Amino acid sequence: MNDPNGPIYYKGYYHLFYQLHPFSDGDGPKYWGHVRSRDLARWEQLPIALCPSTERGEQGVWSGCCTINGLGQPMIFYTSVAPDKSAMTHSEQWAAIGDKDLIHWQKLDSNPVLSETLHGGKKIYDWRDPFIFKDGRRTFMVIGGNLNEARGGQAVVNLYEARNPALTEWRYRGVLFQLPEADARTAECPNFFKLGDRWVLITSPYNRPEFFIGDFDPDTGRFESRTRGTLDGDGHFYAPDAMQLSDGRRILWGWISGFPGGRGWNGCLSLPRILSLSRDGQLQQMPAPQLSKLRGSPVIWRNTPIGDYSPKTFVLPKTNAMEISAVIYLDSADEVSLSLKGATSDASPVVIKLSDSKFTMLDVNVPLSVNRKKPELRVRVFIDHSVLEVFANDQVCATKLLSPPYQIEALEFSVPVGGANGTLIEAWPMKSIWE
Repeated sequence: MNDPNGPIYYKGYYHLFYQLHPFSDGDGPKYWGHVRSRDLARWEQLPIALCPSTERGEQGVWSGCCTINGLGQPMIFYTSVAPDKSAMTHSEQWAAIGDKDLIHWQKLDSNPVLSETLHGGKKIYDWRDPFIFKDGRRTFMVIGGNLNEARGGQAVVNLYEARNPALTEWRYRGVLFQLPEADARTAECPNFFKLGDRWVLITSPYNRPEFFIGDFDPDTGRFESRTRGTLDGDGHFYAPDAMQLSDGRRILWGWISGFPGGRGWNGCLSLPRILSLSRDGQLQQMPAPQLSKLRGSPVIWRNTPIGDYSPKTFVLPKTNAMEISAVIYLDSADEVSLSLKGATSDASPVVIKLSDSKFTMLDVNVPLSVNRKKPELRVRVFIDHSVLEVFANDQVCATKLLSPPYQIEALEFSVPVGGANGTLIEAWPMKSIWE
């Protein structure tokens, strides 16, 4: 599996689709897998939602989105790829209508819904991954691509506006935004949505996914960026996709890649992340609170001193799936290290270093800001067999793969100089997400 696709809340269920090659753990023609959940914690596998229509000249059902059109119909948009043509130079955007449970989908006879004729002779390469958003009563779509055969420097997000409630007629509004990097080859999997009073654009430019925060003018069809950053500190997290809850919050999933082959499976999705803006307009990410439903019996330590050269070790129940939460007050220390100890001799410790200015874990080294008037570090760690996801102060996220499948047995906290206090340290074995 790879990209998450089309997350949507509909009639009491969170539905999540994803790119799937169902016949091996290698790459191959793409289908849409499908799961659903009532609470974002426990999930149910459903039949494959979309297959390539080979009788209509379709080889792959690539990434896209899911929405409810103006007629009240569930509708999937995706990039359709033909077997005898390059996806860089030729692709189309197709649509399908779903039943009342979003289980069965019927592709439109009128496909493609969007074709390259919309661009009036302008050539857009790698034209794929539609994402729908609304502004007032107007419905828009963004699609990624580039203008120079992925040579770099002209990666763009393209804007389209619906011309009818059924979302079967569209017009091209132009380039919404061009990525500023000279080496950016394309803008895969764009997401564009409002968060608070700002607009957020997320793209995956064959590198770590980026976000841009700024202002959108629907009349000119342009987005102006004010701030920017990366969603995850490591390259194992890619192609994120987001959905909106009824209370306005945004939840985001990403594809975790890089696993070795030969295991009968390859790829998984990240934990759901809640997105928000800080008071100074910076993007924040935190694990969805519903994940607490997966917690087993806790182990808890409170107000534990951590001093010079005297590490504190906390013994944990041995498990391959665990959540750890730590609140550390730096006191006179400038840095604290959290070491995850594996239960087997071939499992090297994973060291996470947190300071008042940076976050370091293995080859991840990214900025981290701490209020020196209240120098508190908050870190959440999730271990699931061979995946590690870490969140620090709602600012930094880092996703790493662990090999061999990791069984943790202890935590060790230390500081190089000065003193710190483990205000609250908690750990829970995690239950399975599957119904």
